[in-house]
Amino acid sequence: MPVLDAFRLDGKVAVVTGASSGLGAGFARALAAAGADLVLGARREDRLAEVARQVEAAGREVVTRRTDVSEPDDCAAVVTAGMNTFGRIDILVNNAGIGTAVPALRETPDEFRRVVDVNLMGAYWMAQTCARVMRPGSSIVNIASVLGLITSFAPQAAYTASKAGLIGLTRDLAQQWTGRKGIRVNAIAPGYFASEMSAVVPQEQLGRFLQQTSPLGRLGEQHELDPAVVFLASDASSYITGITLPVDGGMSGH
Repeated sequence: MPVLDAFRLDGKVAVVTGASSGLGAGFARALAAAGADLVLGARREDRLAEVARQVEAAGREVVTRRTDVSEPDDCAAVVTAGMNTFGRIDILVNNAGIGTAVPALRETPDEFRRVVDVNLMGAYWMAQTCARVMRPGSSIVNIASVLGLITSFAPQAAYTASKAGLIGLTRDLAQQWTGRKGIRVNAIAPGYFASEMSAVVPQEQLGRFLQQTSPLGRLGEQHELDPAVVFLASDASSYITGITLPVDGGMSGH
């Protein structure tokens, strides 16, 4: 196979959660550009419609479903919608996530639980539901965070705990499913990218933090993250499972 053909996703169907805006919308466009048809889930249906139009403009088919990944029934419903439309699911990009920046002594139980429910448990419900219908050769890509690997400058106990948990979950699901079911499970640990998520932290402090911890010293851009998702979703990474790939401007190795 020509090396670039290994990155193609023609004939495959990808589920992307948190696809209504930001990184998730970018992942949907990138996967469509690589040839995949899309199943898009997010809580904001109006924004999903715009991303769906962009996927269709790239010549791919798409189905959308309002999805709160913290609800297992919603996870089942978006997978069912994909199966009813396409008859298969080959890729899951577990992108849905929320972030907070609350001092630990002021964070309420409900605030902490909500972040873990979406970022960790929601990813588990989606992976579990997709794995039941995926064929051998399928791929799950969990969107973790560099804050699952290094210390944040902001008070983000719930967020960092959920992302560290997602990295551990990735390793365990890879161990359970790769050999037995032929489903590879990997994670990406993005650094700071311009998004609604990074906007919750003080921007002046964030700028100083990046200068001190990242050799590149700046926010990442969507086009610098998309290829990593396509790589782990495609046959180009067929001998890779259970790993976490930092895309963080060098923060985790600094």
